[in-house]
Amino acid sequence: MQKGQNNTDYHIPVLYHETLDGLHIKPDGIYVDCTFGGGGHSAGILSQLNEKGKLFAFDQDADARRNVMDDERVVFIPENFSNLQRFLRLHKANQVDGILADLGVSSHQFDQGDRGFSIRFSGPLDMRMDQRQTLSAAEVVRSYSAAQLHKMFEQYGEVTNSKTLAAHIVTARAHVSVTTIEQFKSLIAPVVKGNPNKYLAQVFQALRMEVNNEMGALESMLSQVPDVLKPGGRVAIITFHSIEDRMVKNFFRQGSFVETPSHPFLPDNKEDVFTVITKKPITATEEELKNNTRSRSAKLRVAEKK
Repeated sequence: MQKGQNNTDYHIPVLYHETLDGLHIKPDGIYVDCTFGGGGHSAGILSQLNEKGKLFAFDQDADARRNVMDDERVVFIPENFSNLQRFLRLHKANQVDGILADLGVSSHQFDQGDRGFSIRFSGPLDMRMDQRQTLSAAEVVRSYSAAQLHKMFEQYGEVTNSKTLAAHIVTARAHVSVTTIEQFKSLIAPVVKGNPNKYLAQVFQALRMEVNNEMGALESMLSQVPDVLKPGGRVAIITFHSIEDRMVKNFFRQGSFVETPSHPFLPDNKEDVFTVITKKPITATEEELKNNTRSRSAKLRVAEKK
């Protein structure tokens, strides 16, 4: 790819202008794109950097490497962003001016049937973003207990009958093999409630989040941000799920992942690390929604380190 070019065939970046504005990019700054993907947001950052600027791009999906720009200012790191601080230090970048993470699954991943992310295909029940890891969606379905499955579907998918679904899977899997998307859909067909497509989307979302430890990775990355970010530096996070958004909101506001109400008679011991730039999350405009339906659940939050 040429300098500053992004691959919109791979993935259309959501809240593109809003994210770049939120980062308040310095021309000679050091920036991190934690979720490189098709390179859309990265290309926008590079377009505002001069020759002294630097961009570190993380992505655990091997397919993303093909989108890396031919640009000496870019360092591509093929790792999960939970390893943010470790790999920045390896590259002698102890602190940076800005950090971006777009937590959505790329269009490319959804559109590749053999990756197992989408209900539209009949490929393997996989869902691994990092193909080097061993845990797949099929393995979760095969090995998790009813209690584990119930918790996963309830928390990550907000599935209405998550307990019934979990119990059904445990009973039914003893009699059939479940290695493909079609086999899994057939297995759970008797307990699907409401709109089948919506129901399956919620179930698949829960499996994907579990397989890739998405909440654990996000918590780990956010915990490293205060040390990695320079004073005055900004962090911009785009979420697509209420649990993710709540985690980001609480961390930006009070430096923790649990919302703790203030008490008038007790000292406030929370660590005041950030100034919240976005009092409410920024969402897609009507124009963006028309051009990219996958932006409908995107929420952008921005904070600045004090």
